[in-house]
Amino acid sequence: MLTALEVEYAAVRAHLSGIAPHHHPSGTLFEVGTACGQEIALALTGMGNSGAATMTERAITEFAPDVVMFVGVAGGLRDWLELGEVVVASRVYGYHGGRETEHGFLARPRAWDIPHHVEQIARALARGGDWCPDPPEVHFEPIAAGEVVLNSTRSPLAKQIHRNYNDAVAVEMESAGVANAAHLHMATPSVTVRGISDLVDDKDLTDRQGWQPRAAANAAAFAVALAGALTHPRRSQRKAPPVGDSFTFHNNGATIGTQIGKNEGTVHSVQHTAPRDRLDAITAAVVHAHDTGQIDTDLFTTAMVALDNTRNSSGPPDLRRLKALLGGVPALRPALDSIVDD
Repeated sequence: MLTALEVEYAAVRAHLSGIAPHHHPSGTLFEVGTACGQEIALALTGMGNSGAATMTERAITEFAPDVVMFVGVAGGLRDWLELGEVVVASRVYGYHGGRETEHGFLARPRAWDIPHHVEQIARALARGGDWCPDPPEVHFEPIAAGEVVLNSTRSPLAKQIHRNYNDAVAVEMESAGVANAAHLHMATPSVTVRGISDLVDDKDLTDRQGWQPRAAANAAAFAVALAGALTHPRRSQRKAPPVGDSFTFHNNGATIGTQIGKNEGTVHSVQHTAPRDRLDAITAAVVHAHDTGQIDTDLFTTAMVALDNTRNSSGPPDLRRLKALLGGVPALRPALDSIVDD
């Protein structure tokens, strides 16, 4: 999860437990914690699409996340929006691209849609209404992202946005950079979750009234709940090969045999849990043990680092090291025996 402002960062961080620092070689400090059974890496990008894009690329390279989320506040462009409501960007517009001529500005739009599977889960979460004690309305609408703070709906820029991106209901300064960087990095899924902290014209007033922290808190609550609802990583899903195609059977990373063409007889298969799927199960067990006080923070941090290193290894994960590290914890022994031992 990425945020632009400290108030947004604090809102997300409040949901995390077992927080540990993660130092990137380039100097960026991430914090890694858990919430809703998921491991979440958090970083501050600063304001603007350029910085957000750089941090997105850095985060994806470092953590290989299933989803990149940008969480924060935004200015509302519709009078039917209420302060504190949440907008999940169904589409992100990069509105500053274009050509300025003597006849006016000619827009050259860039846009990135929310991934379908993320939108479906987010809508189901919003319909359920149990992601926070008193949930505000959640809207799924386009958001426009540029490079300036918009402070008037009567400004030339506001008129430009209305003319060229008139379905956008909110405006901010980072999501275009995030969406483009994620798209360029093997089409990593990304989603923007924003709380409405002002309605543009009243920004100075609503900021003084404290709406930024409240809007940020609502956006963070929904984003963290969404992260928890995304329990099946896309990279671990496998499609069944079509009949007539060539495919290979694997067992724990070793090739057993190859079948080519159509099989006319009975096929008997034995399913084995892939090592990287087992890592997810071990991670969930470690998180639960820490949350219930069965392991201390030092061991939890060491375990999460070891899990992360194992997950990011280039070859087949060596699960025996994890068992050696965690096998002495009684609460984890059953999970480790069933997950690691073959």
